[in-house]
Amino acid sequence: MEPAIAPSVDRRSAAALISRLRTAVGQRNPYPYYAELRAMGDIVPAPWGGHLITSFGLADQVLRSRDWHVPDARWRASQGEATRWSAVSSQEMSKTLPALNPPDHTRVRRVTSSRLDRRSLEELRHPVAGITDGLLDRFAEHLTGGEADFVPLVAEELPVMTIGRWLGLPAADYPLLRDLTHDQVFAQELLPSASQLALSDAATAQLRGYFTALVRERRSRPGSDPVSAWIRAWDEIEPDREAADEAVYHTTLFVLLAALETTSTLLATTVQLLLGHPRQWGWLRGHPEQVPAAVEEALRYDAPTHVASRIARKDLTIAGVDVRADQMVHIMIGVANRDPAHHPDPDTFDVRRKAAHLSFSGGIHYCLGAPLARLEATTLLTALLERFPSLVLAREPQWAPRVAFRRMLTLPVALP
Repeated sequence: MEPAIAPSVDRRSAAALISRLRTAVGQRNPYPYYAELRAMGDIVPAPWGGHLITSFGLADQVLRSRDWHVPDARWRASQGEATRWSAVSSQEMSKTLPALNPPDHTRVRRVTSSRLDRRSLEELRHPVAGITDGLLDRFAEHLTGGEADFVPLVAEELPVMTIGRWLGLPAADYPLLRDLTHDQVFAQELLPSASQLALSDAATAQLRGYFTALVRERRSRPGSDPVSAWIRAWDEIEPDREAADEAVYHTTLFVLLAALETTSTLLATTVQLLLGHPRQWGWLRGHPEQVPAAVEEALRYDAPTHVASRIARKDLTIAGVDVRADQMVHIMIGVANRDPAHHPDPDTFDVRRKAAHLSFSGGIHYCLGAPLARLEATTLLTALLERFPSLVLAREPQWAPRVAFRRMLTLPVALP
């Protein structure tokens, strides 16, 4: 049975909005277009088939429900060789934790989370503070010469230095890993172009070479690092050593990609929003205990990830619309987080708001790295408020041409 489509909304209307989201204006501020999309209904026909989910309540329901799966390797293979899902980078991502469904997801998440628990977070607290202080020392030197770009100096450095040190990677490799991550994430975009997929495929091949070599090295010389711990854990449950090493590689790849891209965007966006609201920046200086709440509001107001995709496990009806088994829906997180039915005055940035959001997903796929991202953001923001209380925006930031994964390219700031 074909899915029911509200007669007042056709796919061309949604297509026009998506096209505008992909422009420079849309990258800079997608929210006026999101408001138009939300006005079309809780569930809207997607231009390429399937549906877009715009309301907070419906998005939360789909993320938590066991009636929905992520697009795993089986589903991607069923889409055919002429689709984006057959790209090397897409196939590789289908073997990582975010693209696994139970029971595989249950087993892999259990092993992975053994080194991303509360104890590990506490062990990272002091290193994160030290890395932050060192980065802000260098940031201060650049500020003495006028304006400084917060993104390359701080926002992109803190995540890669944190995860790189935790995994025991050589510091000289950080720039390469950061650049490869920026290219690889195109495979996870909403509508990647052929050239973007080519970049992602090339980056994926390099990352595979890098991390398979790392796993071999840690197997021959194990230590107390997470990669060595994952090798030991997989050896206990997987008798095939080659399969165990492959699982460790995919875990390490996932941890790197998840830790770098979204966290750097969170750091840059949080600072940009607060400096763009100087009264709230000033209020927060006097109420540093509210820094965690400010981070949550930044996550709600402009999440690092704006789209998540799910597949119907069976024929379903949601919000009066029929969705066939194996059909995809795109959860528009950036739209849902500003749903006026859930948040009063949602377009107002307010650090005193008790901000519920879907920016770390929900259900069994709730982000494993959320506590670490929050730790980095709160540590950095607390230090900035203390060391640079008069920091101001110098110019508007620039954004990368993306829809699903936000990325700030520049954030020029200055001291008056």
